[in-house]
Amino acid sequence: MDITKTHIEHEHKHGRPLLSCRFSPTEPAVYFGSEDYAVWKWNWSTGQKVKFDSDAWVRGLALSSDGQTLLTVGYDGRLLWWPTGVESPEPLRAVPAHEGWSRAVAISPDGTLVATVGNDQRVRLWNFGDGSEVREFKGQEASLENAMRHDSHIYNVLFHPRGESLVTGDLMGKLIDWDVQTGAPKRSWSAASLSKFDTGFRAQIGGFRGLRFNHDGSRLFGSGITNVTNAFAGVGNPSVVEFDWNEGKQLLEYLSKPALQGVAWGVAVLPDGTLIAAHGGSGGNLVFWKSGTADAAHQFKLPQSARDLDLSPDHARVATACADGTLRICLLDAKPA
Repeated sequence: MDITKTHIEHEHKHGRPLLSCRFSPTEPAVYFGSEDYAVWKWNWSTGQKVKFDSDAWVRGLALSSDGQTLLTVGYDGRLLWWPTGVESPEPLRAVPAHEGWSRAVAISPDGTLVATVGNDQRVRLWNFGDGSEVREFKGQEASLENAMRHDSHIYNVLFHPRGESLVTGDLMGKLIDWDVQTGAPKRSWSAASLSKFDTGFRAQIGGFRGLRFNHDGSRLFGSGITNVTNAFAGVGNPSVVEFDWNEGKQLLEYLSKPALQGVAWGVAVLPDGTLIAAHGGSGGNLVFWKSGTADAAHQFKLPQSARDLDLSPDHARVATACADGTLRICLLDAKPA
């Protein structure tokens, strides 16, 4: 694979700005959330398009390993289960998971559990099969040291590949490692560079806009914005921070070069350790880094700001949900001869 040959292979012009995207694990298709209050499935092989009427802006998408079930969470706080193999899908079940925005959802490696997080600072675990609540991850009580609980909007959630840990990341750049079986917090640490309080506008900006493990779970990568000088306009630089999972410490911060303005909205990791982030702000880019090298190895210019990114199951493509209402699928190599 030659990442310097990355190019746009497919484009789907949806019309309304896009918020999120995920590849199907079994089909040549991508699911994407849009500002038209729906989630859509687009098959780039057949051109078929299916609407999932979520009645909300949806940032969080997750698919079962067999591709038969789609889970969505959005600004209304509902967690919905959808069948994917029908022409006019209706929710199989709907759960009031959070008060206000729920920005992320994840399915456990064994497919039995679902985790959600939200602006209500709650972390909840659900039974994938029947939608019942398994537990809420509450952290320490307010009367104790608060380092092991979230006190701000939670932006992301992810199961460790081994399944025994759940990691959550919030607006303040805090990460918490939770024990899936007990719901207890095991440890907490922060990426200070990914969050800032702007004293001029009196606003906090930052947080974990993307969160991803490498393939063996030894490294955790979080993406967002750093070096913020104007919270109102989102003036700062896209950043990806790398953590050693076993030791719970930050190893490196990856930055664009030359410096881009905006946010790294999603991050992916190739099997060889190459990182990819989707940049949105002053235009859009795919930014690539070689593992252990802070400066970008390659930047591919997108026609418009990207708001999310996903890596295909075969690691050959990335999908980007773009602010101009276009879904773009890039092949991470040269065009076939």
